Amino acid sequence: MSLLTRIEKGALLKLFNRGGYVLDFSTSDFDAFTMESVGVALCDKYQMSKGRSLNAFIGEAKDEDATKLLIDLFKYYEFTYQKEIEGDNEYVSIYKRCKPIIERVHQQITPAKISVESLKRKFSNDYISSQITLMVDMQKENPTEAIGKAKELIESCCETILENNHIVPDKKWNVGKLVDETVKLLKVTPNDIPDDIPEATAMKAILGNLKAIAINVATLRNAYGSGHGKSASYKGLEERHAKLAVGSSVTLVNFLWDSYERQNS
Repeated sequence: MSLLTRIEKGALLKLFNRGGYVLDFSTSDFDAFTMESVGVALCDKYQMSKGRSLNAFIGEAKDEDATKLLIDLFKYYEFTYQKEIEGDNEYVSIYKRCKPIIERVHQQITPAKISVESLKRKFSNDYISSQITLMVDMQKENPTEAIGKAKELIESCCETILENNHIVPDKKWNVGKLVDETVKLLKVTPNDIPDDIPEATAMKAILGNLKAIAINVATLRNAYGSGHGKSASYKGLEERHAKLAVGSSVTLVNFLWDSYERQNS
């Protein structure tokens, strides 16, 4: 039995869909949001407007995936549209209809209803490619979000490699520690390179900067990227800065993932 009826899904879609737009999302931000929620960049997949892409996905997706995305969008709506909720407009009545629906679904959800696999993205070459595409699209339109995604890509890559090797990352580890543990596992640390090969100095210098790349992208993200509150005087960085963060993270992730796949081939 579906967690949400067709009528309930329709009510939620009516709350989110604003004449072809979905709330206040840009196309790249919406693709990033849906990728984060259900592992699919909807506009990229359907090549339609945000509203039509959302409708298409909800109409054909597995029940648990459709429910997951609608719940995540509802959470985003409550967080972002507080003034609308407190106002007097057509969406207030829709919201009041949808609120008890979401509360009921939350009570019904169990691990059996929404499996871990449906909630966890599978890190792969295809996933890396999709994230690179999203970050490149964001560099000009939303450099702040691009910087945040750059740091998240490094974290996801390291956590996946470690977990696939039965190493559970400590929640207290920062991104530098994650990279340290990953390169140690992959045996690509500078200490693993023999001193008697001609390229030793250059190779050690390059590999020694892996951790520095990760730490500096994280620092840039903490100061200027997404995921942190900003003061009224905040001014975001420019496209060129986002390109630097994205390019650095992509170089690092490609190296780590290629090393992991070679080790497991």
